[in-house]
Amino acid sequence: MHLLCEPYLLDPQPGSVTVVWHTASPGMVNAVLLGAFSPADLAAALEGGVPGVRVVRAETLPLSRMREDAESRAPGGPYDGVVARPVHRQLAVVDGLPDARTPYRVVSVSGDGGIALSGAHTLRGALPAGTPVQLLLTSDHQLGPMVPANLELAAETAGELNGVLFAGDMINVVDRASDWFDHTNGRAFFAGFGGRASWTAAGRTFTGAPIISSAPLYPTIGNHEVIGRWSTASSLEFQFEDAVPGDWDLSTYEAMFPVPASPTGGPRWWARTIGDVFVVSLFGTEIWRPERPGTRGTYGERPEDRDAPERWGHGRFIFTPIGKGSPQYAFLVSALASEEARNATYRVVMFHHPSHGLGFNSVPAYTDPVPVITDDAVRYEYPLADDHILRDLAPVFSAYYVNLVLNGHSHVWARFRDEAGVNWLETSNVGNTWGAYHKLSGRFRLAPDGPDYVLQGDPGGLEPILPTVAPLTDAEGTPLPFVASNEITAFTLLDSAAGMVRSYRYDTAAGGDVVLFDEFPL
Repeated sequence: MHLLCEPYLLDPQPGSVTVVWHTASPGMVNAVLLGAFSPADLAAALEGGVPGVRVVRAETLPLSRMREDAESRAPGGPYDGVVARPVHRQLAVVDGLPDARTPYRVVSVSGDGGIALSGAHTLRGALPAGTPVQLLLTSDHQLGPMVPANLELAAETAGELNGVLFAGDMINVVDRASDWFDHTNGRAFFAGFGGRASWTAAGRTFTGAPIISSAPLYPTIGNHEVIGRWSTASSLEFQFEDAVPGDWDLSTYEAMFPVPASPTGGPRWWARTIGDVFVVSLFGTEIWRPERPGTRGTYGERPEDRDAPERWGHGRFIFTPIGKGSPQYAFLVSALASEEARNATYRVVMFHHPSHGLGFNSVPAYTDPVPVITDDAVRYEYPLADDHILRDLAPVFSAYYVNLVLNGHSHVWARFRDEAGVNWLETSNVGNTWGAYHKLSGRFRLAPDGPDYVLQGDPGGLEPILPTVAPLTDAEGTPLPFVASNEITAFTLLDSAAGMVRSYRYDTAAGGDVVLFDEFPL
């Protein structure tokens, strides 16, 4: 018996919190043990025989879509084709908590007596409304080389964290178990967030940090949390790209992160108050299409598929509507208009797609593809004026005094401030950057010619804000308004006590100190 990951916390409520962990077998006993005890006293603690230790039993759920394939790098590999891999979710809602941190461990016991015990962590219920908090803002880990350094340094810099806002793309393929737990490169999602990772740079080995074992994770769906049509023959990577409108799946994500949730969207969109910060999470992402020869692309179908619509990919289509008239839009307006939102000191909205951004994935516009069918081709257009986020959501953010919009998707750090005073931030840089498309980088996005496709700069028309403390510079010494590097990692902390958002960088190639390079008031 062994734990596939350290426990992680979800959705604290007054006096309670959800504790989740995963095992390879279902286990005969799975429980959260509250209170301090020695591992030597585990058997007695499970029987209720250790004073001050309380046992909360977990419910077990098999994750039916977890698999490995020939492209997996996992213990037990290599795999011949697509192979089911047993993974069981253990979930316990721990209630009756005092208004203070409580030590805990989780334990799973197999039928033959094998015992797996987690490390020692602490948990608590929701902080009282109005309490200042410190939150880690991040996204797009996807097994990136610098993830262990990023998380370890973020934990060291922050001290105590009260939550993690994750703006999507935790892994590469949502149904591939090793991406989550035990990829042999040492950088699986839960390995980094559990302090079990391994990556060496400049003579230092980074292990990540057990952040989400004590600070609740608040996740958002990115395009990599969605998988396409089920197959027992095609690779999992192919299945990830094989989503079409109306035929895609979120089962694994929703099983792993069943809360936070809302009555209308379940875990796909939700709102919560974290101390003095009100957070809305939206399902704001689309299928990602490569622009490789012979593929179903963003801007068109393969020529040979012109008369075979069953083989079309339908461009970069939006999974779930987010614009005016949609259930998500109604939820957003209702949430931001609520007394809970009005009473919060700060309001944050997070979703995956960056309509204000310098990254590759800020183009094309976030809108439904418009098909243009000619005698010999099928191509797709994306009118910039119809960007659902800029056209429909941005006015809502302004009207309800949103302080910060958090995005990911392009694996870059950059920030903006619109005319209404809303801050827009994309903060992800863990060694898998798509680059920054700005006049100082000299890079141009690959897209069709025309006013709907901004090849350089922000398609939303804003100028990026130069970091206020210690910006990076180019070879001529010109300060850069972005961080897009596979050697320099960046992470961001929201400190509501100070009313500040601070971003830090660290040069993994040279080592040295963590550098505060940007801060701004909310």
